[in-house]
Formats: sequence, structure tokens, C-alpha cells
Amino acid sequence: MEAISFLFFLVALIIVLTVHEASHALAAYYLGDPTAKMKGRLTLNPIPHLDPVGSIVFILTQRIGWGKPVPINPANFKKPLRDSALTALAGPMSNFVLAFIIVLPWKYLGEYMPDILLVEIQYIFHVSIFLGIFNLFPLPPLDGSKILGLVIPKAWYRGYQRYLIHGGKYFVAIILIDVFILGGIFGFSFFHFALSYLHNLISTVLLLGT
Repeated sequence: MEAISFLFFLVALIIVLTVHEASHALAAYYLGDPTAKMKGRLTLNPIPHLDPVGSIVFILTQRIGWGKPVPINPANFKKPLRDSALTALAGPMSNFVLAFIIVLPWKYLGEYMPDILLVEIQYIFHVSIFLGIFNLFPLPPLDGSKILGLVIPKAWYRGYQRYLIHGGKYFVAIILIDVFILGGIFGFSFFHFALSYLHNLISTVLLLGT
């Protein structure tokens, strides 16, 4: 990646991650848990939200990554399982809302914008969609694993809690198998294929539907 392109990408990454994590904190606070607010996470200051490993992974892959997990205390929620899932859902949904908002000036005012601003908007749009999609995969520690709480039957609750605690190893295993084994056999990453396909679908819908 050229230096200037990397700079555009880095700015977009910081903006998108900040909105994503702050949305988790806002949802938790709205649903009755002030933990994230007390920890300084209910803010658009990017520094408290950046996870070093997740940021590096996103920079290297330009597809997958994560921010620093927002601390929540489910005991403060009226319905802990449901409200934890809604708090998790707020992150990816904020990415899609941001993409929708950002596509409007790009589409209708882009020809009047300075090139540097237009390019940055385009980066924010695409990075936001990628991050939103990636975090919806139902694998710990991604948001999608917690969103499952909205549909998990009560009879499966204990098994689901074990999955959330120990499921991170499945995430690592799937990524390694996909990249190093399946990628070597088939010549491409299924994870990357799914992300790219869904990104193209959502970005097309937003660009054509606004």
C-alpha cells in the first residue's frame, strides 16, 4: 500500500473503530449499565477504544480487526442476556449507519468536494462496511457471538456461556485453517471471499438505494 493510501486507510480505521466502540458504550448506558461510561469509553476520543492487536491485524489484512472490548456488567441490565446482545449489536449496526450517512455526501456532493476529502469519505465507507460485517460473524470474541443471545433458547444457556468463554480458540483455529490450509488448497480464503461478497452486496445496495 502506498504511503498516502495507508494514511487514508488509517484515518478511516480510527474513525470507524471509535464509532463502533462508542456505540457499544452508549447502548450499554442506555440499557442501564454505566460501567463503560465510568471507564471512559462513552467518548469519541479514539485512544481509549483502540486495541493494539486488533488494530495491527486490521492494518495488515485491511479486512478484519477489532477494537478494545467495552467493559459491561450484565448484572446492571434488566434482562442480562437480551441487553448484552443488544449492546453487542450496537457496534456493527453503527458501522452500517455510518456507511449510510457517509454515502450521501459522497453520492450527491462528491463532485464539489476536494479530492482529499472525497477519497477519505470513500475509505470510511468501505472500512465501516468491512468492520461491521466481520463483527457479525458468530465467533468469540466478535460481536456476533454475543448477538446470538437474542435467539439462544434458555435450555442452551449454559452451553452458550461456555462457548463465549472458550470459543476464542475456535476463532483462531478457523482463521488459521482458512488462511494456511484451505487457502493453500483452493488458492483463496473463504473468509475473505465471504467478507468481499457481503461488502460488495451492501455497498451496492447503499450506493444504488440512496
